[in-house]
Amino acid sequence: MTEDSGVAAWAALLRTHAAVVRALERELEQTQNMPLAWYDVLLELNSAPDRRLRMAELGERAVLSRSRVSRIVDELARAGLAAREPDPNDRRGSWAVITDAGRARLRAAAPGYLDGIARHFADHLTAQERAAITTGLTRVLDAAAGSDAAARR
Repeated sequence: MTEDSGVAAWAALLRTHAAVVRALERELEQTQNMPLAWYDVLLELNSAPDRRLRMAELGERAVLSRSRVSRIVDELARAGLAAREPDPNDRRGSWAVITDAGRARLRAAAPGYLDGIARHFADHLTAQERAAITTGLTRVLDAAAGSDAAARR
């Protein structure tokens, strides 16, 4: 692969991500009165063991900055969709937990979110293209995870 094709792929990824995220944000706000960041955090909490994550782990999983994740969890808690619980084993740490109301709100928003992903992204690609994107981006993520692990040693 030439350097130019790598840069072109990177630029296409960034532009596509920005365009699709904008469309999903707009639709989720209009149809569910829910920010996409709320959906992202609720989705991560709902899929976690016991439907809870340490705040630091949530910050690593969500596609938001750690400080933004903390603010989002506070907003979700005020809305009754999540709660913060102190970690009895670590006084400095806390858990973010999805509430029953948060799970219901996530379930209500999911069909529109998934439809938006299909309409704004997946429907424009063949099955082979979707598989290639998944394979390639997973390889990049795995390499990044390995680099992160090596840097922490």
